[in-house]
Amino acid sequence: MSWTISADLIPGLARGAAVLGTGGGGDPYIGGLLAAQALRLHGDVTVVSLQEVPDDALVLTVAMMGAPTVMVEKLPSLDEVIAPVHALSASLGRAVTHIACAEVGGVNSTIPIAAAAALGLPLVDGDGMGRAFPELQMVLPTLYGINASPLAFSDEKGNVGVLNTVSNGWTERIARVACVEMGCSVMISGFAMSGSQAREALVADSLSLSYEIGSGIEAAREAKTDPVAETVRLLGGREFFAGKIVDVHRATTTGFARGRARITADDATLELLFQNENLIAEIDGHPVVTTPDLIIVLEHDSGEPITTEGLRYGQRVRVISAPSDERWHSAEALDMVGPGYFGYDTAAYRFDGSVEAVESSGESAA
Repeated sequence: MSWTISADLIPGLARGAAVLGTGGGGDPYIGGLLAAQALRLHGDVTVVSLQEVPDDALVLTVAMMGAPTVMVEKLPSLDEVIAPVHALSASLGRAVTHIACAEVGGVNSTIPIAAAAALGLPLVDGDGMGRAFPELQMVLPTLYGINASPLAFSDEKGNVGVLNTVSNGWTERIARVACVEMGCSVMISGFAMSGSQAREALVADSLSLSYEIGSGIEAAREAKTDPVAETVRLLGGREFFAGKIVDVHRATTTGFARGRARITADDATLELLFQNENLIAEIDGHPVVTTPDLIIVLEHDSGEPITTEGLRYGQRVRVISAPSDERWHSAEALDMVGPGYFGYDTAAYRFDGSVEAVESSGESAA
């Protein structure tokens, strides 16, 4: 069930991860460069399924925390990526056995590959979300009582710290302040799990899915078929809008890339609201898809995923939705990642991402 990631697989995997990242998770190109460099320097990485992880393993997540817009210019090094893992291992008094992705999206699918290569450790085929979310506590392990702390963090200057907090919410609050002070982009490692905990709390096979999506897009291009339709098929989702971006408002505030983008077609306007990730899609002022389900922007012809920091005036795009992991639809999960948490007022929720259902019922989709 295990497989191997080599440098030549990185472009496809990074492309698919950017699709699942719903606009967030950082620039896949930058993450791909870092992962490819690590693989060439240290050798290929073995990817193991959750079922192959021993019960007594020590699994740590590795990720970038901060505003994706900043990371485009503040590139991390391999030393910065692995420093939190070493610090956390020393704090726990145990050797790390496996690396995992906190989220599947952009750089946060490829940075763990770089960490695994540089450390000579296997990488778990799974992640904590099945997509990307903007805040540290917004992972399924939180729902299973797994602590984010001790959480280690590092920056490009050589600063390294370890946090011990009373809750995952407090880990986010304190680490976010440190992140802003350290330049709005840091490397982190946390959510220490045993193999049995990882099997219960993580989303299985997300790296495999990322590669399948990314290679599916490329295969569709070569076959001169529709790469967007292929992505929709692989995700079990739907395309719900196509048009041209006519306005983008984006700012980096409190460690996040926040803003909105307006996309117009002949007879309708779609507005996307985002905080690192796309959170709400409104057509003519009516919510049609919302977090926690996936809202993904793809280039109209090539099917290339476009992150929120990559949205530009004049781009022709198609917007698709896909269902999130069903665990995100529980009441406890919606309190953590639903529209209300981000301050959006939605009167009702639907979980099928169906524009047609919303338009006929007058309800909002989630």
